[in-house]
Parts: sequence; C-alpha cells; structure tokens
Amino acid sequence: MHVDGDDIDWNESDTGEAETMFRRKQLSPAADGKEIGCSLYELPPGKRSWPYHYHEGNEEAIYVLSGTGTIRLVDGAYGLSAGDYVALPAGEAGGHRVINDGDDDVPLRYLAISTMRDPDVVIYPDMDKVGVYTGTPPGRHEGRKLTKYYPEDANVGYWPDESDPD
Repeated sequence: MHVDGDDIDWNESDTGEAETMFRRKQLSPAADGKEIGCSLYELPPGKRSWPYHYHEGNEEAIYVLSGTGTIRLVDGAYGLSAGDYVALPAGEAGGHRVINDGDDDVPLRYLAISTMRDPDVVIYPDMDKVGVYTGTPPGRHEGRKLTKYYPEDANVGYWPDESDPD
C-alpha cells in the first residue's frame, strides 16, 4: 500500500529524561506493513533516542537521511551522517543508541527498519532492565497483551515453593 509520509502524524516522545526526546512517524503501520517495520525518526540537537538496548528477537537497521550525530554500538561509538547505514543484528551484538551531538544545529533524521517478530525481549544494559513484549510486534501497541519490565537480575523459581533456582 502506498502512503504519503506528509500525511502521517509525528508522535513526539519526551520521556522526562532531559536528554531523551525525539519525533517519530510510524511508516510501516500506515502502509499496512506486517513483517517489516519502518519509522522515520527526527532527533533534535543535543538529544538521544531510546536508551541503549538490544532486541533478542528482532533485527534492526538504521539509514541516515540528514544531519549528523553518533551511534553507540557494543564495540564503541561511530559518527553518523547522511547516507550511513548501520545493521543491528538480534542479540547483544546489535546493542545501540542514537545521539544527535552533531556540530550543526539541525535535527538528525533517519529511518529505523526492523523485523516484526512477536514476542520480543529487549535488554537495557545501562538500566539493568529487561523488557518483555507479547501480542504485537515491536513498535506496535494496539493489541499488545503484555508489556513488562523487570530488573535484569530478577530471578524466581518455577515452582511456588522454589524461592531461588540457582
């Protein structure tokens, strides 16, 4: 299905964390995409995207349209500019966070593309947190059955009388 990106509303995300704020157009759902997700992100100068994380069940990629910035990956930080493409495999090797720390005073605009497998588990190493999502693929919320966050070291036994399985 064809859609005009200008007809898709921006969703603004301001998490309350001073450095994390971005705008997003969810392109894939607007075009009835099912197996591949795609969103247009606009990151204002001095701001960061989602906290550093990786998906256990989904692969992502980033393609930079305009502006400059940095992407933090598991093996270090790399400069970003128009035309750059970054593959982010599922698992720890795909850990990432995008930052608009460019010299210019313009937004960093990029496409974020992903597989849309459900369920997904997302690890947030800097926050010592794990997110679990079921019912819809990542990035979608309508029909979501479960969204839960847990401390990364949380551990309970399978059986009610088993307090610590280790």
